[in-house]
Amino acid sequence: MNTVEALRDALTRAAIGIGAPADVQPNLERPRDPAHGDWASNIAMTLAKALGKNPRDVATALIAALDLTAAGVSETSVAGPGFINFRLSTADLASGVARILAAGDAWGIGTGGGGRNANVEFVSANPTGPLHVGHGRQAALGDAIAALLGSQGWSVTREFYYNDAGVQIANLALSTQARLRERGGDALVIPEGGYHGQYIAEIAERYAAEFPNDPRGDDLEQVRAVAVRELRKEQDLDLRAFGVKFDVYYLESSLYTDGLVEKTVARLQQSGQTFEDDGALYLRTTAYGDDKDRVMRKRDGTFTYFLPDVAYHVTKFERGFSRAINVQGADHHGTVARVRAGLQALDMGIPVGYPQYVLHQMVTVMKGGEEVKISKRAGSYVTVRELIDEVGRDAVRYFFLMRKGDSQLVFDVDLARSQSEENPVYYIQMAHARLSGIFRVGEIDPATVTGEGVDWSALDEPEERELVKALLDWPALVASAADSAEPHRVASWLLETGRMVHTWYHKCHVLGEEPRIMQARLALAKAARGTLANGLGFLGINAPERM
Repeated sequence: MNTVEALRDALTRAAIGIGAPADVQPNLERPRDPAHGDWASNIAMTLAKALGKNPRDVATALIAALDLTAAGVSETSVAGPGFINFRLSTADLASGVARILAAGDAWGIGTGGGGRNANVEFVSANPTGPLHVGHGRQAALGDAIAALLGSQGWSVTREFYYNDAGVQIANLALSTQARLRERGGDALVIPEGGYHGQYIAEIAERYAAEFPNDPRGDDLEQVRAVAVRELRKEQDLDLRAFGVKFDVYYLESSLYTDGLVEKTVARLQQSGQTFEDDGALYLRTTAYGDDKDRVMRKRDGTFTYFLPDVAYHVTKFERGFSRAINVQGADHHGTVARVRAGLQALDMGIPVGYPQYVLHQMVTVMKGGEEVKISKRAGSYVTVRELIDEVGRDAVRYFFLMRKGDSQLVFDVDLARSQSEENPVYYIQMAHARLSGIFRVGEIDPATVTGEGVDWSALDEPEERELVKALLDWPALVASAADSAEPHRVASWLLETGRMVHTWYHKCHVLGEEPRIMQARLALAKAARGTLANGLGFLGINAPERM
């Protein structure tokens, strides 16, 4: 039993001892101000009404009833309306570093997923152009969410859904055909809703070389197939530059060729939740919380876009994914209620709230104090590969993850390129490099630092106590970030802990100190170094040993 478990157990027994119900569950959290102690609980305030006493009186009674012999508590106090603050002895607090060293690379790894299957779908761009910075934010979010889930015992599948059917693909084929005919001397006429980027001209050039007998692109189906193929290659290069790999590429077109869309329509009709009006087929999505009923099949017999989405998510459920997370742009907000309504109407036992959506806001790219709006190749937007070329993969990943997905993100290219404390990813990586440098300069093999025989009371500086607490909080932080699908929590933890490392590094020398202190600080340095590396790894960012 670690210190926190021992403290919670002691609080539970004390609460029951003064009349609380047997199922009482005390909460513990870190006080915002370290001066208030190492842990705080509001249990006295939650019990006050049931016990018919003033919260501060309950807190005083709890403290009197506490048996803290196993919890390492050196001081307790009552604050404010009834908070109970606990301060641990230095030795008991710092001895937690031994657990970090014993766990090694597994520090922060959990088992909450229990081997269950999770599907994380992200990027899922139409194969109509290179990936833009919005897709890049999706890629960073999805990859980090998948890594975090995997760290907690989920069996994770990373999935890319290719929208290779519909009007946009038709316009891609027509745009490529227009470029082919431009090569033959015709005036360039891009169709309405078509694509103007230079990359379309490059595809036309490749098509002409591959099919010299069709220089004008008269075989439009062949043009379409080549354009989709080439852009899938293009997007694969974008993803490779970003270090993202997928386990499954699912084609929208397969939903039609395999008859899954028609099958889903039939299931919905059998459910009794559909009706026809003016030749169109509707689904009663209002029965499941939507603001109005939605058309599934239009009068001309074609399907609206949310119907194949329903069919697609049926496949996820039938493939055994008990948790499905979709990372998409905020412009997909309207599809959430419709897709979930369709899945509930099928009455297949799909859980309410399936799938889970992580919607992200737009990315604004700034350079030299001005917004960058267009790409040299794509024309109308900034591509993620150009951003990587500008600042590097690590900076792009961190900047995309440092804010919660549903917040607007300003990507400052100049800041991302700078080698200064103002650049958060540089600052974190420098913290890891400095910790690595301690062992390199001291010619000490980190493997020899095991924590055995360490006098943990030597770590008594305030900066050391705060760093130890941050490292001990890491497993709970990772589990929470995975459960909520919020990797920005890890990014924030890394920045704050990196700041603690730099402060400790400057104040608390390691090498050359008396053996008792040096041994304890080497253990802390190794624990911090390994935990920072684990956190950076979850975000897909390198942990350099030299900078």
